[in-house]
Amino acid sequence: MRTFRFRKTFGAELLEKRQTAFTLWAPSSKNVFLHVEGMQDLQMHSDGLGHFSITAPCGAGARYRFCVSDGQFVPDPASRSQPDDVLGASEVMDPEYYQWQCPEWQGRPWHEAVIYELHIGLLGGYEGICQQLDELAALGITAIELMPINSFGGTRNWGYDGVLPYAPAVSYGHPDELKHLIDAAHMRGLMVILDVVYNHFGPEGNFLPVYANDFFNHDQHSTWGVGIDFGRAEVRDFFIENVLYWIMEYRFDGVRIDAASAISDHTWFGMLQERVQATIEPGRHVHLILENENNDAGLLRNGFTAQWNDDGHNALHVLLTGEHEGYYKMFSKTRHRI
Repeated sequence: MRTFRFRKTFGAELLEKRQTAFTLWAPSSKNVFLHVEGMQDLQMHSDGLGHFSITAPCGAGARYRFCVSDGQFVPDPASRSQPDDVLGASEVMDPEYYQWQCPEWQGRPWHEAVIYELHIGLLGGYEGICQQLDELAALGITAIELMPINSFGGTRNWGYDGVLPYAPAVSYGHPDELKHLIDAAHMRGLMVILDVVYNHFGPEGNFLPVYANDFFNHDQHSTWGVGIDFGRAEVRDFFIENVLYWIMEYRFDGVRIDAASAISDHTWFGMLQERVQATIEPGRHVHLILENENNDAGLLRNGFTAQWNDDGHNALHVLLTGEHEGYYKMFSKTRHRI
């Protein structure tokens, strides 16, 4: 048995049993205070470039928020745990508490991938899926793909309206139960792939515009609203570290990036691939998968494993439903040709 941890440059990082470092990028806020339940608020130190940091005498289990310039209390955008939903306090976690039973797992090559995509809530949460792994493996699949687990408002969601991408949705179970699910899947020879959403945030619980308006590019819009500014180093790193966090700390075998074509700065994909390859252990199989409406095969020549082909699905969707808004618009003519 062993533990795994990815040290983020964002959010809360446990240093010792009773000492935690906190970091927040808040360029729209002149001052930021750390509010830990049961403690006096602490003013965070600014580097003058929008980064605020402080080390506080608290450990795993501490509930905290940030108080930004307008006096509003906000959760940590890089929170590892949101026990009270996206509108509540964040929780300091000890990522090395879980003891992995199958730490030697190296994944499987892509040519062996037979993927079963599932919604965690529909199968009873993290522990519910654990109880069905033997049945799933008996189907002949070699991988399960989890629809997005990032924290969202409420208790039911497809996952594509998440707002806190580092915090597994509490309605599915505790973060350590997610680790146990992945561990148990690996013991049965199953890869675990995660859907991630980096092109937009959901409508409830996204406080980034309050203290980090520079996170967004207001000259770009998509079906889901204002665009995210991948031209900024802090934004690029926030999402690159999120991929590394899932792969290194949770031991996911890969990620499927939702609506990659809605990410305007395609140089980010090259940066992501380079960081992943530089970070993962030698010999480990990790797969980067795209959902790309543009069907740009160029990324597949630059370290990405595979790309969804949604054209057939989208054409049939238009034919059967008559919907032709958003990204279905380009398939509206297909309706008359089928």
